[in-house]
Amino acid sequence: MTHTYLLELASLMAIFAFAIVSPGADLAMVMRQSLMNGRRAAIVTSFGVGTSLMFHVTYTILGLGLIISQSITLFNIVKWCGVAYLLYIGIKALRAGKTDMTVGDASAAGSVKRQSLLKAFGLGFAANALNPKAVFFFLSIFSTVVGAHTPIPVKFGYGLVMASCLILWFVGVSLFMTTPKMRTAFSRASQWIDRTSGLVFIALGLKLATEKAA
Repeated sequence: MTHTYLLELASLMAIFAFAIVSPGADLAMVMRQSLMNGRRAAIVTSFGVGTSLMFHVTYTILGLGLIISQSITLFNIVKWCGVAYLLYIGIKALRAGKTDMTVGDASAAGSVKRQSLLKAFGLGFAANALNPKAVFFFLSIFSTVVGAHTPIPVKFGYGLVMASCLILWFVGVSLFMTTPKMRTAFSRASQWIDRTSGLVFIALGLKLATEKAA
């Protein structure tokens, strides 16, 4: 039986590995946090993204994902909340001014206002939670890869492994993007980074607006 569970986990991770590294709102958010608010904020945002993954896993296991996937109304509520959020942070990024990043980590700079841990966590959580595509992703892989008779605690264990890998990936991105050389290289272009990331978020929001329930 243990062998079966390990095989299921390996199959899940083989599929999930592609989802982790694919560009999307999560990656854009963590990269922007790294460059604009420093390592501390980016790492906390990474934990927000990982925690949100467990949110998706939980409602999928409990069967709510199936209800959402079959309800146009619920799907559209989630979708338009996600669209509004992405457009909001995109417009906010476009309106941001130049940020001094030459001091290393922004969290250590007296001239830069430190972003609260709660806000950094919330940005990561919301970026992932308000993505209706996650509903179908986890519903599809859990229904096709995980057996119907797999115990619920084991399924939650799968989710914890996936969330941990997601957090580690984004923490790695955070560490890389906040090295002194990277921060120095991006310091002079901080305003353009904000504008570019803003356009990315807006584009993701517009793309999400065209998504339809399967």
